[in-house]
Amino acid sequence: MFRYLLYLLVPFLVLIAAATLACVAGYWLWLAADQAWPLEKVISKLGKLLLVLSIVPLMHGLGLKAADLGFAVRRTMLRQFGQGLALGLLSLLPVMVVLYLAGVHIVDASRIWTWDWLLGKLVGGFLLALLISLAEEPIFRGILFSGLQSRINTVVAVLASSFYYGILHFLDSQSTLSGDDIHPLSGFMLMQEAFANLLNPEITTALIALICVGLFLGVIRATVPGSLALCIGCHTGWVWQIKFSKSLFDVDPASSYLFLVSHYDGVVGPLVSVWMVMAITTYLLYRRWANRI
Repeated sequence: MFRYLLYLLVPFLVLIAAATLACVAGYWLWLAADQAWPLEKVISKLGKLLLVLSIVPLMHGLGLKAADLGFAVRRTMLRQFGQGLALGLLSLLPVMVVLYLAGVHIVDASRIWTWDWLLGKLVGGFLLALLISLAEEPIFRGILFSGLQSRINTVVAVLASSFYYGILHFLDSQSTLSGDDIHPLSGFMLMQEAFANLLNPEITTALIALICVGLFLGVIRATVPGSLALCIGCHTGWVWQIKFSKSLFDVDPASSYLFLVSHYDGVVGPLVSVWMVMAITTYLLYRRWANRI
């Protein structure tokens, strides 16, 4: 039992190590860049980059190959990505429709819509969504899932990777430091604030929703062999649709159904949690029925 608990804590220790290195290196990088960006942004981006880079040494340490992480041959991955992209767009669309019909999302009438503007939002949103998915999925549905699956079991791997996926989105500091107040240890103050934010009750509904999203992706990864590209595509479809929706709609703070969303992005919230649980349950019941035929 102690060994299993240790395995579950290893991802947290890796997260702490990446955050610590980002705090130290981020300060000097901030200075080298002539303070062109806020220190908190430099540390945040550097920390995520270090997590991505940690995949390679962790693979060697755990004795895992690319195939173990869910990678497949290029042709298969491209096909899976397209399937996942379609799944992501179609699976989130009902949520977006409900939010619009419920009056939570209202058309942003202040914008001047042009074809060039719409195309720019579509292309830019897709590229950003793809970048996010390519960074996050190899971490959570790749090395983290595979490592825990090989050391414990599949169910724990799905649950733990979903939990860590959820909390990573809320490791955030709200402080904005000015140049005169910044010193080599300032990053650690931001780090402390970021981890303390996990105890903020205001993030509860969004955190639960993102954990449910992680469970959906984890179930796909666990039930479809070599399906990392499928998860990347699905993740890309969700993020792309949310970002494009935010370009077209605003959240109505006076809506009677505002409780369906959270302050995180105006989409993720209780409605997404319920929808993801329904989707997971339906999918697992279908697989069970199909296997009996």
